[in-house]
Amino acid sequence: MELKAFLEHVKERRPLDTAEIYSFMDDMSDEARRITFELNGAYHTPDEIRGLLSSLFGKPVDPSFRVFPPFYTDFGKNITIGKNVFINACCHFQDHGGVTLGDDCLIGHNVVFATLNHGIDPGERSSMQPAPIVLGKNVWVGSNSTILQGVTIGDNAIIAAGSVVRTDVPANTIVGGIPAKFIRKI
Repeated sequence: MELKAFLEHVKERRPLDTAEIYSFMDDMSDEARRITFELNGAYHTPDEIRGLLSSLFGKPVDPSFRVFPPFYTDFGKNITIGKNVFINACCHFQDHGGVTLGDDCLIGHNVVFATLNHGIDPGERSSMQPAPIVLGKNVWVGSNSTILQGVTIGDNAIIAAGSVVRTDVPANTIVGGIPAKFIRKI
């Protein structure tokens, strides 16, 4: 399987459940680990970090993009980052289904983006269902939050620290808790 075919497959939200797909995911995971080990294993200048992340993502990142390592991903090639984005330390991107961060997003420590889910039926447990996570512009995700597959977060929204977001978040709102619930409008 080639990257382009895989990205089309997950864009259509088709299950990840064949030997060919599993083999491709293993190969991509090896590449992602190689790059993240290099990123996380020593000091790098901001320009070097952006260079490593451009290699990891398979496309250039904007010069305004900032990350405080360590940074973790098990795929890397389905991450899209806007301008003036900041990602704090210890974030985990499970990006097979796609993670998009709009311009001016702030991501706190230890945030998890999980774009895959397993089948509920025990006979389908090894099958994975991909769905993208999309953050609009100027979204702030507080530390230790988890954003689950298929969630879209609207412009200017705030996710309170420690939240688990499993449904879409409207623009200009604050949500928090487990599961995350509406707190107030901004």
